[in-house]
Amino acid sequence: MRVAVVGVTGMVGNVMLEVLAEHNFPVTELIPVASEKSVGKKIVFKGTEYTVIGLQQAVSLKPDVALFSAGASVSKEWAPKFAQVGTTVVDNSSAWRMDPTKKLVIPEINADVLTKDDKIIANPNCSTIQMLVALAPLQRKYGIKRVVVSTYQSITGTGVKAVRQLENEYKGEKGEMAYHYQIHRNAIPHCDVFEENGYTKEEMKLVRETKKILRDDSIAVTATAVRIPVVGGHSESVNVELKTDFDINEVRTLLAQSAGIKVQDNTETNTYPMPLYAHGKDDVFVGRIRRDESQPNTLNLWVVADNLRKGAATNTIQIAEYLIKNKLL
Repeated sequence: MRVAVVGVTGMVGNVMLEVLAEHNFPVTELIPVASEKSVGKKIVFKGTEYTVIGLQQAVSLKPDVALFSAGASVSKEWAPKFAQVGTTVVDNSSAWRMDPTKKLVIPEINADVLTKDDKIIANPNCSTIQMLVALAPLQRKYGIKRVVVSTYQSITGTGVKAVRQLENEYKGEKGEMAYHYQIHRNAIPHCDVFEENGYTKEEMKLVRETKKILRDDSIAVTATAVRIPVVGGHSESVNVELKTDFDINEVRTLLAQSAGIKVQDNTETNTYPMPLYAHGKDDVFVGRIRRDESQPNTLNLWVVADNLRKGAATNTIQIAEYLIKNKLL
């Protein structure tokens, strides 16, 4: 399998290389791709050094699959060019997610929508992925009426610039700012840009992508997204109103038996998900599972995942693995 990684020098690109190696993805030829300013740089994959090339050269090589994490504008321009030469693109940006002609996929939930004709496949937003991995089993068994989610998001979701800002602030040094405010000792209720309705783009991704992935426009979702000075992953407080009543122990068992989920939920031993322990792992961790006593048929969950892995690189690669397994490439 000839695999291009587009945006290979970025944070997600680096993690893609790690996950490809860990999963023993069948890479016969790696094609590392980045913007012009990174062309000629060296990267290492499985002990072998490779030279980063530009996008036009990568298209001419006609890879079997291209894993994109280079931002929406690059994806909009270049994903169709790869698709035209027969490459299947799995794109990690927001460029294609809400395009009605493109599939938006979390393999544990809706990989069944994929066909051989899908040459550009969208990877959902990081916050959406972890929330829906936890919610999909509940939707299947009980039905979901409404979701209220508050996110506590890692600075790594913003990228290298944000990590540098926090490191500078630790040291008391001035430097380039990724945010309008300092992030050290702070929580910023502003992820991505504000839309006309007063919500941020990140918050509206949770609303819109949920309906598309769960294939149910009736699910009501409202979100608040907050950036916090953490690097290991995103955390979410999820309040979900179900269509029918549930037994709390049944919910725990259902989640524990569901693909991609690890339940960490024991108040006696202070066991619950935290980004500190989710860091570097592919699973979605779910805990603090309890009935909402303020209204019927409602549940509270605490959901944590490494946003660079399951929230980005891992999900992208799992889509490609599904395509191979089901002979769709």
